[in-house]
Amino acid sequence: MLSIREIEAFYQDVPTPLLEIVLELRNLIFSVSPTVTEVIQWKGLSYYDSARGGSVSAGICQIFVENGLKSADKTGHVRLAFIHGIFLPDPSGLLQGSASYKKFVRINSYVNAPWGALKDLIQASSQFDPYTQTFIK
Repeated sequence: MLSIREIEAFYQDVPTPLLEIVLELRNLIFSVSPTVTEVIQWKGLSYYDSARGGSVSAGICQIFVENGLKSADKTGHVRLAFIHGIFLPDPSGLLQGSASYKKFVRINSYVNAPWGALKDLIQASSQFDPYTQTFIK
């Protein structure tokens, strides 16, 4: 697990409301999978089960921040991405993206975030085995 200082240093230019979303997502991820490996990778935070493989083969999720400074979306948002998202159950219909396998949830505000559904997606992703395309407990 990265320290809070490392997280804050990495996201030093991110507005506080977006950083709060990132920190709450981290809380959810560690509550679902306490032994998850957390690394700064691909301009975001990556989470994976190192006992099963690397950040792609055993990937649980990734957190990316679009802080609004370089896009038409001036308010910014956080993306919770799932490398194997196409396989995840999504009864709330939150997953977006046109990539073959990778899907994401766009989170615009802490207050309006569907925290329960996000936790369910993280849980399902932590149990997904891409080799067998089944869910393990």
